Amino acid sequence: MGTQKGKKTVLNFDSEEDVSKALAKYTADLSEKFIKEKGSFTVVLSGGSLIDTMRKLVEPPYKESVDWSKWWIFWVDERVVPLGHDDSNYKLAYDGFLSKVSIPSSNIYAINDKETPEGAAADYEARLKQLVESKILPLSAVSGFPKFDLMLLGMGPDGHVASLFPTRPHRHEKERLVTFITDSPKPPPPRITFTFPVINSASEIAMVVTGAELAYMVDVALGSAPPPDGIPPPCTEVSAEEELTWFLDKDAASKLQTSG
Repeated sequence: MGTQKGKKTVLNFDSEEDVSKALAKYTADLSEKFIKEKGSFTVVLSGGSLIDTMRKLVEPPYKESVDWSKWWIFWVDERVVPLGHDDSNYKLAYDGFLSKVSIPSSNIYAINDKETPEGAAADYEARLKQLVESKILPLSAVSGFPKFDLMLLGMGPDGHVASLFPTRPHRHEKERLVTFITDSPKPPPPRITFTFPVINSASEIAMVVTGAELAYMVDVALGSAPPPDGIPPPCTEVSAEEELTWFLDKDAASKLQTSG
């Protein structure tokens, strides 16, 4: 296992609206870059407020200029509920983003919602391995895990990312690509989630964090605040092979001593 880490950039914006504009340009620029380099763009989504913050991407000029036909969509974590359920990250993404652009449905990798959490995780992992075999997903030369082009992540006030929570053992999983959790401290309890080896093998990661309720955890991850209980939360473990970019609004960055 290699330990090579990419660079980290912290971008501070006056408002969530400014974060949304910057995130759209960042994503569209990466889409163009990866499609030019390799003919596809593999994007991993999360839940929470992220999809709303991606709203500028489905407006002009990006709605028309991005080559949506070359996008492949995945989820870093998902609640094991029917895809049409209000708790589903797929439904959140479909309503706010996927229904507004022309990504081929065959390129959208929702979970199998008929499975148990364990079965859904195993199924998702098997489908990722098939994409590796068919050369859609390359393997990281550093880690040997599948390498996505872009992961769009958020975090919780407790510092969780994906469904990797501070007090659950899944954050330490090193072998599997996808694992499952049946006792998430946040409802709904059954979920599947990518593991850190997959998350940290991504070429680019955007950590999109807005709102004052996240300011303390931003300071833990990027500043000088000591971690709660002395244990670094999962958000401190995120790294990307090329670049990890934090997108912060003024409220989320309010406890940081310096502006980046």
